[in-house]
Amino acid sequence: MKPLTQDFYGELVRKRKKTSVSLLFLLTLFFFLFLATGSYRIDIFSLSRAIFGKEKGTISHIVWQIRVPRLLGAILAGASLGISGCVLQNVLKNPLVSPFTLGLSQGAAFGASFAIIVLGAGMQHKAGEGITIISYYPVILCAFFGSLLSMILIFVVSSLKGATREVIVLAGIAVSAFFSALTMFIQYFAEDVQVAASIFWTFGDIGKSTWRNIPIIAGFFVPAFFYLLFRSHDLNAMKWGDEVARTLGVKARNLRIMILLISSILTSVVTSFLGIIAFVGLLSPHVGRFLLGEDERFLLPASAILGSLILVCADIVARKVIAPNVLPVGIVTSFFGAPFFLYLLVRFRHGDNN
Repeated sequence: MKPLTQDFYGELVRKRKKTSVSLLFLLTLFFFLFLATGSYRIDIFSLSRAIFGKEKGTISHIVWQIRVPRLLGAILAGASLGISGCVLQNVLKNPLVSPFTLGLSQGAAFGASFAIIVLGAGMQHKAGEGITIISYYPVILCAFFGSLLSMILIFVVSSLKGATREVIVLAGIAVSAFFSALTMFIQYFAEDVQVAASIFWTFGDIGKSTWRNIPIIAGFFVPAFFYLLFRSHDLNAMKWGDEVARTLGVKARNLRIMILLISSILTSVVTSFLGIIAFVGLLSPHVGRFLLGEDERFLLPASAILGSLILVCADIVARKVIAPNVLPVGIVTSFFGAPFFLYLLVRFRHGDNN
């Protein structure tokens, strides 16, 4: 039986690797589709020339200064939210949780609004045509503390004896409502320009991605991703419960705290730069499990790729559905994510865990 077991496991690993490569190939295809999509039509030949530096002028400017930063922002944000949702569902033992459903995004949005309104990180352009942020670091820091506070509240609730999946989800709804109320409270006493900056910043919009903030998002995502991938065996052990994990040498409590901290950081960074993007962290891990199973060694990279793919596709839809106007991508992800969340809620409420 041993050779048969080894053959079966080897075939399973090869199948998962092929699926992962296929997802990367699919993301590459949408990479070019994304760059070709927009109000300014660019054919594939001009796009290729612009990418390799052989096309100058308007097309080169549109590709490198507008669409490439937007694309990289979508990839990094989607991957960050994807792996955050994946590990949160693991350590909280709940398939319904994600940065959005737990209130992390709303907590981060409150922190960003606090920085913009109270600390004065937002200002109006001199010509009065729009809003910009003059200091990113207070926004990021406040967004992180807002997200961390949300996670602490959820962690306390999930640690209570008898806390069920439904209780954790309801706690997330309550935390979301609480931070939304706090955001509206400070907006009520703010000046018009500050309110406009705050509301604009809460919209999930990939168009806010620039060459200035992409290195910051990547600077948080890359080490977090490789750390989680390095701890993938420990995360697999966590699926069997804390007692089993401890017998395998895993410090379950320390790892859980680290996971919650990393998820808070990634969510706060994405939200502080791009606004609230709902349900990406919920969708991508579930699709990853359907395609690759529960093994975190494959599920983590797949959640990152699928998160990027979902957000890239959503932004393409956002730019095409009412063209030449562009919808905030958070609206598109909510339209598709909300029915999926209700489906999961009904499914797991009836105990179907397959």
